[in-house]
Amino acid sequence: MSLPAELAGIFTHKQKSYKMVLIIALLQEMSQTNQREVSLENVRARFLAFLQERERLGEPVDSPINNSPRWADVTMTHITQIIYSPISALNSILDVNPQEQSIGFKERLYNTWNQEVFIELYDHATHELAQYHQQRHSSDFTIRDALLNVLTKYTAAKREPLKNNSLGQYVRHQIPTGIREYSFIKGDSNLKVQASVGMGTWARIPWIAIMDRRITETTQQGEYIVYLFSEDMNSVYLTLMQGVTEPNKKGKAEAHKYLRNKVQEIRAMIPLEGLQKDEEINLTSDGLGFDYQVSTVAYYKYDRDDLPTEEQLSADLENLVDNYKQYVHLVLQSNDGQEQSSVPTTQPPMPNLSVSERLDAVKAYIRQRGFSFPDQLIENFYLSLKTKPFVILAGVSGTGKTKLVQLFAEAIGATSENGQYILIPVRPDWSDPSDLIGYKDLSDRFRPGPLTDVLVEASDPANRDKPYFICLDEMNLARVEHYFSDMLSILETQKRQEDRIVTDPLIRPSALVNEEDRFKYGRLHIPDNVYLIGTVNMDETTHPFSKKVLDRANTIEFNEIKLDVYPSPSANSVPTLPAPNAFLRADYLQLVDAYQGSNIPLIEKVTSELVRINDILEQIHSHVGFRIRDANCFYLLYNEQAGLLTNDEALDYQLLQKILPRIQGSNRSVKRVLLQLLEIALSKKLNKGELEDDASELWSNLAKTVESAKYPQSANKIVFMLRRLDEDGFTSYWLS
Repeated sequence: MSLPAELAGIFTHKQKSYKMVLIIALLQEMSQTNQREVSLENVRARFLAFLQERERLGEPVDSPINNSPRWADVTMTHITQIIYSPISALNSILDVNPQEQSIGFKERLYNTWNQEVFIELYDHATHELAQYHQQRHSSDFTIRDALLNVLTKYTAAKREPLKNNSLGQYVRHQIPTGIREYSFIKGDSNLKVQASVGMGTWARIPWIAIMDRRITETTQQGEYIVYLFSEDMNSVYLTLMQGVTEPNKKGKAEAHKYLRNKVQEIRAMIPLEGLQKDEEINLTSDGLGFDYQVSTVAYYKYDRDDLPTEEQLSADLENLVDNYKQYVHLVLQSNDGQEQSSVPTTQPPMPNLSVSERLDAVKAYIRQRGFSFPDQLIENFYLSLKTKPFVILAGVSGTGKTKLVQLFAEAIGATSENGQYILIPVRPDWSDPSDLIGYKDLSDRFRPGPLTDVLVEASDPANRDKPYFICLDEMNLARVEHYFSDMLSILETQKRQEDRIVTDPLIRPSALVNEEDRFKYGRLHIPDNVYLIGTVNMDETTHPFSKKVLDRANTIEFNEIKLDVYPSPSANSVPTLPAPNAFLRADYLQLVDAYQGSNIPLIEKVTSELVRINDILEQIHSHVGFRIRDANCFYLLYNEQAGLLTNDEALDYQLLQKILPRIQGSNRSVKRVLLQLLEIALSKKLNKGELEDDASELWSNLAKTVESAKYPQSANKIVFMLRRLDEDGFTSYWLS
């Protein structure tokens, strides 16, 4: 669920951590009393105890403001002065009763919230606190501190729940961010830094990996650098390692033989000076530990009680990164000259292109096929898919919606012939998920629907790096909420599992009686290499969309039809360029994944603009929640990283695709909201009083109205919606 609007932005502006700590302390006290109003004295005590405990554990904490050297020396009297500031800053949601010495959420708000709101608010405060300290202390990062933190705290942390654990978040987010800042890694876009403490349950062996995307993006296969912590937390190994998951599918004996041969091969290719080259890696006593032993090429060992200096640890990592880069160079050079059997891959080598180079190739392929689409549509389609793997293409019949999906897929190697592009025509009589997913027949055998077969193939380990495109043609001939509701819900459960993105099961084993069905379809989920695109027409034969659907998709409408654009056959054939799934797969699932380093200014700028817009939308109860905020931020971040559009152009697309489709109605308040949004799109004031009575001057000279608009596409659409409201007495986003 999303937090209520009145809670959504309470931590947006912060100079210290006190607002987050106050909310945590208040919610902890409320959970004990189960009352709205609680003792202010008890909240003060919890506030102080929380800061003192963080200090005791060595976790980041703001310095006391009363000249005390430590929070341990701060008294309750001092806290009374300190806590006044966050209470005052949160006066829009909090009430303090000086006579009763009590504090609580305002009664009018409290009465509209359920228990889930308080749970989500607690998680939100905890996340914001971690992000605050991550940003504040990122410049203080050292490898030595990072390793020592894990070695000394991991055993105790494993006794606590993994969800929202501060050490878990530190390992997953702050350590990779810190390592990326080292000069021998920073700026190298090929290097991916990732860390894990497990998914759902604590890992026995946490790890921090550095991978070159050109040879692997997963710790399950290929070669990479990784810090591996022994299960007893007495030591940590910095290793050049091979993934063991894929080789083990051949059986342990065959896998270990392959891994040992590969170790000798790599040791002969690069110098590895100063590193140990044996199998004396002692991580754990069982089979997993033995897998690590035989797959290790070379390593440094560090004992917890005799950890080297930061200078030595940094020099060791730089040496191993240098060796790794030499190895990758040799692998790529070999792949360029001939097929290299000693470097197994799951599919043929793919060209190493930037995002913009790939999209230029896609557009060239589409032009060669004799089709033309509006400027920036391909970039927008790409960014929309990467933001969320569900996109809706809307427009009048015959504008090439289905063809766009097919040609885009073909251009990056996904065709109907190889099974990576699938067209599923939607029938008007589809009334429940069984039409798409499948059903059990009278003999209790599961009969898969057209979607399920694709998911099974895409989930095959051999296909995990191949993108699969599913086009639901004329998606709204049936009610989308009726047959697609299960897919929408499951998509919202996306989470990271090591280096993959997974969802909850689409089909649970308990629902299947036949053993063969349970083996094939049980726990089937939506893998991260599947992209769903629905094409829709909006006319009297189709159904409208609910906000539940619109919230979960980018809705791309293209009605620009230029009949006088003719094919321009090229003398040179433009080849398809197969792309790995990493080209489209999301990098961020939650804002906490992205809110770090150089991303922060853009995220806060986008959010600030959305706050302005949300204040306007609230007048007609069409305001948005965290899901749309996060999607907007991710779209803008992916765009900035790839350098495709200006920030204003990208935000224009998001307003057009995520905000305006929510607006419809026939009353004056809808017109007032549209005029206020038009002011934002044009970046200038309008005479709204006169325009509320008659807005015809806006569309009578449309070119002049949108001249120099900050968000021209959104401005055009808003003027269209205003005209429709004046002429028809009702307006919506959709053409019909």
